[in-house]
Amino acid sequence: MIRKGTNEDIDTILEITKACAIDMISKNIQQWNSKYPNRSAFENDVARNELYVLEEPKKIIGCLVLSTKMDAEYETIDWLTPNSNNLYVHRVAIHPDYQGKGWARKLMNFAENMANKNEFTSIRLDTFSKNARNQKFYELRGYKKLGAIYFPKQSEHPFYCYEFVL
Repeated sequence: MIRKGTNEDIDTILEITKACAIDMISKNIQQWNSKYPNRSAFENDVARNELYVLEEPKKIIGCLVLSTKMDAEYETIDWLTPNSNNLYVHRVAIHPDYQGKGWARKLMNFAENMANKNEFTSIRLDTFSKNARNQKFYELRGYKKLGAIYFPKQSEHPFYCYEFVL
């Protein structure tokens, strides 16, 4: 089940993102760290009504954020569609104990269905340049890699921006 996230969910989500960070670091993927993602980001997501959680009977195992706000870092990208009616996906996380079982696919199906239902032009997101598994995941879903952006507080390496035209 996927539902709107609440402030009461944030501690669990932070445990999940910390477990994801540890798992990625063990695979030499320095994507998330102690500075990101953080409580403040998720509190803002809840305040904007953009946080969703994935539950398996009474236990949160993942999350994602669906936003209509384009981050300033995205302004340099030559997007496939105009910057007016787009859905942005952020902070997708599945607890490592549940990865490889189709849960991320369910979250992205949810995002794509919501975008279609609400008549968005496209879905946009970024993923870490050193995370080949994520890049392949999005590319197999039809997302097009368009360019690189940087988040210096997270990594010296770029993040690749992707867009899926609906």
